[in-house]
Amino acid sequence: MLILHDPRCADYGSSMRPEQPARVTRTASHLRAAKPSWSWKAPGALVRDETLLLAHTPAHLKRLAVARDFDDDTPFFASISDHARRAVSAAIEAAQHALTTREPAFSLMRPPGHHATAGQAMGFCYLNQIAIATLAAHHQLSATRVAVWDFDAHHGNGTEAILHAHTSAPTSPTTGAFFFASVHQSPGYPGTGTHDLGPFTRNWPIAPHTPRAGHLAALRESLDAVIAFRPDLILVSAGFDAYARDPITSMTLETEDFAALGHWLAEIRSQQGIPAAAILEGGYSHDLALLVEAFLTAWDKIT
Repeated sequence: MLILHDPRCADYGSSMRPEQPARVTRTASHLRAAKPSWSWKAPGALVRDETLLLAHTPAHLKRLAVARDFDDDTPFFASISDHARRAVSAAIEAAQHALTTREPAFSLMRPPGHHATAGQAMGFCYLNQIAIATLAAHHQLSATRVAVWDFDAHHGNGTEAILHAHTSAPTSPTTGAFFFASVHQSPGYPGTGTHDLGPFTRNWPIAPHTPRAGHLAALRESLDAVIAFRPDLILVSAGFDAYARDPITSMTLETEDFAALGHWLAEIRSQQGIPAAAILEGGYSHDLALLVEAFLTAWDKIT
């Protein structure tokens, strides 16, 4: 298991907000102590604009430098563009590691990204690192078909919009190159993801307080749809806010359920040879480090 992590990702934000530095500092400290055999690497140089422009507009990149809040959940910070770019760099390096070594990689960075659209920061997210990594894996690395599996409690509206635009353009040469699957609480923020947008853009909305068995069944069905797409790479938006004691959602998963998700990825790697990488999205409970450990430990096992 390779962990992509830069301690500087905790150098902004406030303990008064759910998306706070302690999410990654506590998790990194716990994983280093609990899993001393795992490898750690800081992402390299900041990602270049040409790669960001695969997913975002030029106006959006300029807006990141404007000292004005994006919305109530997404304030401006003086260094937020660099922080977001480092998170993108880590996501791309995780994807590249999975493709070249076939081993799992996890980006333990912040800010998260899956709500950011091509032209708008929102919902704690400034740049959409999973969408950028998906497009970079296809255009710049060796992956012809890339699937995104998003199990965050909130719909990855930005990822959906960006990838759907690339798969639905009438003259697009990449039609069928990308697949998006999201399992999320509905109704819930941001209010999207209530239906599929086509064969390559699939959603599994889950009602608040759905029993664990029903939620896990939807997660399994969504992952089976990902496998049926026959991707060269699976990228995972790993949000841990579907946890039963997360403070900002109303879902029911327990620690062992996140371990089950990791076990499924391990089975796919072992039995079908499909590499995967994951990035941290949401997850705001004090148990986040334990949830991440359970997921990664199960994924790291050879089945």
